[in-house]
Amino acid sequence: MRKILSIAGVLALAAPLAVAQTSTWSPDPAHSDVLFTVRHLSLTNLHCRFGKLTGTVRLDPKNISQSSVQVSIDVSAVDTGVPARDNDLRSANFFDVAAYPTASFQSTKVAEGPGGLTITGNLTLRGVTRPVTLHVVGPMGPVNGMDHKPHMGYSATTIINRLDFGIGPKYPDAVIGDQITLTLDLDVVKQQ
Repeated sequence: MRKILSIAGVLALAAPLAVAQTSTWSPDPAHSDVLFTVRHLSLTNLHCRFGKLTGTVRLDPKNISQSSVQVSIDVSAVDTGVPARDNDLRSANFFDVAAYPTASFQSTKVAEGPGGLTITGNLTLRGVTRPVTLHVVGPMGPVNGMDHKPHMGYSATTIINRLDFGIGPKYPDAVIGDQITLTLDLDVVKQQ
């Protein structure tokens, strides 16, 4: 009888551990960015940044397909280093931040393959939602940050067509490239 009670006690203690396998992580705003690159005049790449984002990564390391990612991006925080160009990007010509101040990504599938992680999901930008696939490098870490909490790093990339989202439709590809490379560099912090 004691043996049965001991086994039951061990199982009762192990049950919360099994449930606790999934952890929740949030982007560190001081060390996370969304970057995009677009071809300008078919000559050079223009690099732009959205520095303000929030979100949640739910990570199940034992079954990665049960993980999920949700990110919200403050599009009004676009920064190219040229204030006049930033104002134009905020206008109705491009992102129309007065009507659509945020963009978002919500995963629908997380998979691990020979090339690393892929995260498929829905990107909503300028009020238009389209499926995209992010190719992920990571996780790097975890390491303890200055806040004494575990941090992990991810870098995820995808390519979208700006016209699919109604961005700059009056500008031909020769002026502004249709293909935009999006990169999410995330330093995520484990939540208690």
